[in-house]
Amino acid sequence: MNPHAQVVQKWNKFFVISCLVAIFVDPLFFFLLRVQQENNCIVIDWPLTKAIVVFRSLTDLIYLLNILLQFRLAYIAPESRVVGAGELVDHPKKIAKHYLQGCFFIDLFVVLPLPQIIILVVLPKRLGISGANNAKNLLRAAILIQYIPRLWRFIPLLIGQSPSGFIFETPLANFFINLFTYILSANIVGSCWYLLGLQRVNQCFRDACRYTSFRDQCMKFIDCGSGDAIKEYGSYPNWAIWKQNPNASNCFQTGGPSNGFFDYGVYVKAVNLNGENITTRYIYSLFWGFQQISSLAGNQVPSYFIGEVLFTMAVIGLGLLLFAFLIGNIQNFLQSLGRRRSEMSLRRRDVEQWMRHRRLPQELIRRVLEAERYHWAATRGVNEGMLIENLPEDLQRDIRRHLFELVKKVWIFNLMDDHVLDAVREKLKQKIYIKGSEIFYVGGLVEKMVFIVRGKLESIGHDGTVVALYEGNVCGEELLTWFLEHSSLSKDGRRIKTPGQRLISSRTVRCLTNVEAFSLNAADLEEVTSVFARNLRNPLVQGAIRYQSPYWRARAATLIQVAWRYRQKRLKHSKCFQSNHSSNSRV
Repeated sequence: MNPHAQVVQKWNKFFVISCLVAIFVDPLFFFLLRVQQENNCIVIDWPLTKAIVVFRSLTDLIYLLNILLQFRLAYIAPESRVVGAGELVDHPKKIAKHYLQGCFFIDLFVVLPLPQIIILVVLPKRLGISGANNAKNLLRAAILIQYIPRLWRFIPLLIGQSPSGFIFETPLANFFINLFTYILSANIVGSCWYLLGLQRVNQCFRDACRYTSFRDQCMKFIDCGSGDAIKEYGSYPNWAIWKQNPNASNCFQTGGPSNGFFDYGVYVKAVNLNGENITTRYIYSLFWGFQQISSLAGNQVPSYFIGEVLFTMAVIGLGLLLFAFLIGNIQNFLQSLGRRRSEMSLRRRDVEQWMRHRRLPQELIRRVLEAERYHWAATRGVNEGMLIENLPEDLQRDIRRHLFELVKKVWIFNLMDDHVLDAVREKLKQKIYIKGSEIFYVGGLVEKMVFIVRGKLESIGHDGTVVALYEGNVCGEELLTWFLEHSSLSKDGRRIKTPGQRLISSRTVRCLTNVEAFSLNAADLEEVTSVFARNLRNPLVQGAIRYQSPYWRARAATLIQVAWRYRQKRLKHSKCFQSNHSSNSRV
């Protein structure tokens, strides 16, 4: 199965979404436990536990299906990446061997239902006895151990570095990826903070048990099971004594060691975060994670407990890493939004400095700035030629056919074959003219053909004849006829230009509005006429050039008018001559 197939890409998106859910669901296991202050014990929210187990099982099932897919998913041989994109290996045995030697065992470890087994099998047998705390610690360890490789396998898919993954290409998508990474980090830090804070409260209860006469029984009282402590321990005479134990009650005091209380350090806010509502506990822990990552734990002073110090150091290191990575990426994204505008301002400043250096007159400066402004508005600062030059040739051809569809609206090229039109489209260049610009003028050289995309122009002949030009019209088409007339045909069918001759314009073409157009310069047009000379000698093409061009129509009309005036003048002269001759005869 090709990893770039559409069905695989859709599966990858679905799989990444499921991994995203799993990454946010796993830390919720830490919030299943909470402190029950009135009974001085730690309870587990059993109904919520079952719901989270169901979600985790669904994500594990999707992950298992993805593992099975990897045994049928083709891969690119690493040794073939020296040249090009590499060779796609689709042999089933090679695919299976490649996956088994790669990430199979990591994926297998990630998909193992360890939390489900501990919750559904181990915990029910341990609740209410002294081993319950060890079972809970085992659950936390299993979640943390599986969480790290799950992240290691998920992050490459998210950022598009995996061959079978998908890539977020837009800057906005990358911005949300960075934001998601920040939220994920805060989620992990906040969840670990809540869990470790709960561990410190548990340690405080254990310290309080040392000063009781029923130490072994006290260790059982610390665990309230599913929350029904009266049902579980109500028959124990020491249960009421433990509930009123002053040392255990002091575990909820946050005055610190200076006041004779337990030193919680950075977990002081987690001590009384013991409400039944998991939303409150989760949101506050997420807030704490955001706050400490953003401030690099600058407002926290840990106790002398080594685990707490290491946790604080990890938060500081993670904050520095995120600051260097995410803040830089987000800054680049925000800068990219205004990059085009900044480029425009920089170019405008360079143009203004150059014009001042060259002491251009104010009228010329105004026209230059207007041309720059309109060119930027029309192109948005994008060089279309550079965008498509690295694409495959067939794709370039299809793009040009779409962009330059107007070429076929021109009567000359509408009669030509597609391969001739493709050659013409390949040479076309975008041009922007402002109102009042003169594309051609009387006595100047005709060095291009201009295809009008948008705007209005007027063509003024040397005798004052005016012809309007609009979208879809072309000016400078006489250059094509001139090339055909001033060249000879070689034996192989190619045109040979007669040297030393240039076409002089007999009209002025002026822009009445801002004009967007495509230009075909003389050298490129000469190349096209040379290569496709036989196609251009088609009588239909010649007729289109002669009889449908506004230029040639205007020129023909001018010649007809001149001929008509000359004939009228001759007729008038002939009548006068006959009248004089008749008068002389009578005499």
